Amino acid sequence: MSFLGNLFNDPDYQKGEPRRAEEVQESDVIISPDTKRADRIPPGQTRTRKWPVLDAHGTPEIDLATWRFEVDGLVERAQSWSLDEFMQLPAVKVYADFHCVTRWSRLDNVWGGVSTRVFARSVGVKPEAKFVVAFGYDYGWTTNLPIEYFLAEDSLFAWSHDGQPIPPEHGGPVRLIVPQLYAWKSAKWVKGVRFLEHDQAGFWENGGYHMRGLPWNGRDGERFRWQE
Repeated sequence: MSFLGNLFNDPDYQKGEPRRAEEVQESDVIISPDTKRADRIPPGQTRTRKWPVLDAHGTPEIDLATWRFEVDGLVERAQSWSLDEFMQLPAVKVYADFHCVTRWSRLDNVWGGVSTRVFARSVGVKPEAKFVVAFGYDYGWTTNLPIEYFLAEDSLFAWSHDGQPIPPEHGGPVRLIVPQLYAWKSAKWVKGVRFLEHDQAGFWENGGYHMRGLPWNGRDGERFRWQE
């Protein structure tokens, strides 16, 4: 089969134009606020119709039978969930765009999973908690983000994308999705989060990436720490 044949048979390839936020018909879908912008492509970004695969270390092997998701730090009661327990939590759907710091943006995504706010309520986050560190199953990988973005209405721990389970190369069985920040903050293969009083750089942040990572700030977004 030709290259174009393979491309257009890719189930993740977007053949049409992205829907506008007001065109999303499902009444139960949370609309990410950035999808309502007149121009949905942040500074320095280009739209992709594909769903590129990027990560730091490659896809880890995860035993679903022993998978655990843990929440601790500045909370009243640290807790953990098995994958079966996790999948039984109240589910939400979020319509959002997805912006990678490597300068591509994938518009018109529907994520399904559990709102980050569910876990915050369950563990009782203490008032002094101002930041969150997310932990991945991929060899000790972490990322950090301000609590207000983590707890935004459109942030969730997702197990599905466009109605299908998230495949391992894209972070399945569960990944964090924080649509209002660059996609490296949306930790793949997530295994837990920790609430902290002070910011703590993660893997890419220690390598020079921005501590917040807001795509819309400045002429080129918040890509690197020297922009702070």
